[in-house]
Amino acid sequence: MSDTKPDIVIYGSPVSPFVRKVAGVCIEKDVPFEIEGVNVFDPPQWFKDISPMKRIPVMRDRSIAEEGVAGTIADSSAICAYIERKHPAPSLYCADAFAHGRAVFLEEYVDTSLAMAGGLGIFRPIFFAVTKGEEPDVAKAKEAWSKTLPPIFAFLDKELEGRTFCAEDTVSIADISLTCVLMQIALVAEMPLGDYPALAAHYERMIARPSIAGPYAKADKMIRKALPERFDLT
Repeated sequence: MSDTKPDIVIYGSPVSPFVRKVAGVCIEKDVPFEIEGVNVFDPPQWFKDISPMKRIPVMRDRSIAEEGVAGTIADSSAICAYIERKHPAPSLYCADAFAHGRAVFLEEYVDTSLAMAGGLGIFRPIFFAVTKGEEPDVAKAKEAWSKTLPPIFAFLDKELEGRTFCAEDTVSIADISLTCVLMQIALVAEMPLGDYPALAAHYERMIARPSIAGPYAKADKMIRKALPERFDLT
């Protein structure tokens, strides 16, 4: 057994969909990596030094530097693009120029619009409250589910209509990002997608992939300790 550490270390937590996105990219590409936990609410100074936005994840490539700012990249999209360039096969960014642009756009859309609606609207009002010993703001979560998310789900459903994957005929960064962000809702609430059949079918295909299922299982184990049951927001 080798004690050699992998070059890629991801600072963050499996609870973060963006940490899971980077982990998913590494798994799809068979790139060795490890996750080193960081408390983003009270981060150590060394993390503040390498995370200008004070967010997770931040990646370090140990082949460049073992410590300090050198060899670090902040932001999940930048990290995934770096891993793609360093480990180009299999590509997760599409060979066709238009498909590439489409994949990058959808990644950005779900990392912003969907993550904001699901993360701030549902995950945080439920889980953050529980971790602080407070009552979950289920009313806020229900409002997000019934009002904020439907147009986002409808857009994604239309984009996926007639498609197996988001951009080409194989998995891309868009598929990984979409599923990881959707699963942030699934960590704390039931997520019926019957009104969005194309999105639902894509979700079921993706959650079976080891790159998605493995990181999610670790996050789910952590969440279930504080929140044994998911909420019904319908």
